Amino acid sequence: MAYKEEMLLFNRKFVENREYERFITTKFPERKVAILTCMDARLSELLPAALNLKNGDAKIIKNAGGVITHPFGSVMRSLLVCIYELDVKEIFVIGHNDCGMQNIEPNSMTEKMLMRGVTPEDLELIKYFNVNMNEWLKGFHDPAESVRETMEIISRHPLIPKDVVCSGFLMDPMTGGLEVVEINR
Repeated sequence: MAYKEEMLLFNRKFVENREYERFITTKFPERKVAILTCMDARLSELLPAALNLKNGDAKIIKNAGGVITHPFGSVMRSLLVCIYELDVKEIFVIGHNDCGMQNIEPNSMTEKMLMRGVTPEDLELIKYFNVNMNEWLKGFHDPAESVRETMEIISRHPLIPKDVVCSGFLMDPMTGGLEVVEINR
């Protein structure tokens, strides 16, 4: 059975048995926190458990590397909605060691795209949207430095109020242990 069918079967039973009731909350984060973190599968349950978060405590925004690639892109838009519509007062940027975005090279990813059937013409179309593939797909070498760069973008953003606190951390993806990351001043 493909996972899709397995998932749908489980979901029907989940709803029928009213198992959702223990997750009921509002759209407003109880702890007034937004977390920007990586999409790494190891953090899915570990991160909330290691931070003592239950459903409804925080808004969690996940992407590859837990980074902001554009100051007016979807991640910043989500953070602004958290602040202005959902009463968030703190933002945590949580990177982690052994991140899949470490040392990602755009040229290598482009080669993999070509091997999977993306055509050179498709890649050329990206330029039409004014996207610099090398900037858009690049990874990072130091996860702590990546957290610092993202914190800087948030802290200096003209639409982020000065009373919103931005903090950075590195998580150990095995233990959930946190290390504070400070902005270099």
